Amino acid sequence: MNITTIGLDLAKNVFQIHGVNERGETVLRKRLRRKDVLPFFATLGRCVVGIEGCGTAHHWAREIRSAGHEVKLIPAAYVKPYVKRNKNDSADAEAICEAVGRPSMRFVPVKSTDQQSVLMLHRARDLLVRQRTMLVNALRGHLAEYGIVTAQGIGNVGRLLEMLEDGNKLSIPALARRVLLSIVEQLRQLYLRIRELELEIMAWHKSNEQSQRLATIPGIGPITATAIVASVGDTSQFRSGRHFAAWLGLVPRQNSSGNKERLGRISKRGDKYIRRLLVIGATSVIRYARSKTAPRNDWINRLLARRPARLVSVALANKMARIAWVVLARGEVYRVPATVAAV
Repeated sequence: MNITTIGLDLAKNVFQIHGVNERGETVLRKRLRRKDVLPFFATLGRCVVGIEGCGTAHHWAREIRSAGHEVKLIPAAYVKPYVKRNKNDSADAEAICEAVGRPSMRFVPVKSTDQQSVLMLHRARDLLVRQRTMLVNALRGHLAEYGIVTAQGIGNVGRLLEMLEDGNKLSIPALARRVLLSIVEQLRQLYLRIRELELEIMAWHKSNEQSQRLATIPGIGPITATAIVASVGDTSQFRSGRHFAAWLGLVPRQNSSGNKERLGRISKRGDKYIRRLLVIGATSVIRYARSKTAPRNDWINRLLARRPARLVSVALANKMARIAWVVLARGEVYRVPATVAAV
């Protein structure tokens, strides 16, 4: 059949394949069960296989690549415009096959098993942190019904736990106290599990040179550094630091026409987890810059004098993303600018 390009629509059990030859003519439409996918590609001649990016795409990309094929992952948003009419498995596979052959198409790098393992650590930790926040909010809400209120912040939860365990300090009915102590027990378990995951992330950070170099940037710690390294992988996919910041959604959204530029809020595209970590890190840097007078903080303080703090934190996160790209692309560590260091 002389197949040169294949569009593979992934699923749980039934996979759809659309193949074309070098002239772009459709020569294959086939539905495969899960157990038949790898044997099919093992007997097929080398070709380009396009897969829509999803949860299992990296696994199938690695398996099909091991059979000698060139695999390209396409973001789902870039495949949708090529679906001609109604959405179904056959139309999706045809759209993937059409999109993978476009010269201007952008692709997603295939992640290794090590990268996915580190990202799994981050997702698990993020899930447990959200659960901890839910339990803390529930505990505060229940105690507020009895007129017990403490200062905000996760650091003040320990005082609530001590007050609950000492029944003499609080006039709470025995039934309500038993319910609250069950929430406290779950909180303590979550604290231990989060700590275990953070130790795993720290161990990986210490064994990875790229992650250690990223941690030299102000506002980027081991959590953010490991997340960037595991998500980005090869920095050659980005032309510049601005391209990397745009990939993270830290640049203004454009709605320009008629040679008139109209810039709005940040696009919030790309990896929202890394974007959130960078903004949190930038917020901590701003808090430090407000309390310490130093030449390196002049840029931040000048912005704070003219713009809201939240806008400045996003601008600083954009700057941190650009610096992170330079550190990864050039294999260097962060250095204080010469103009600041000379002061």
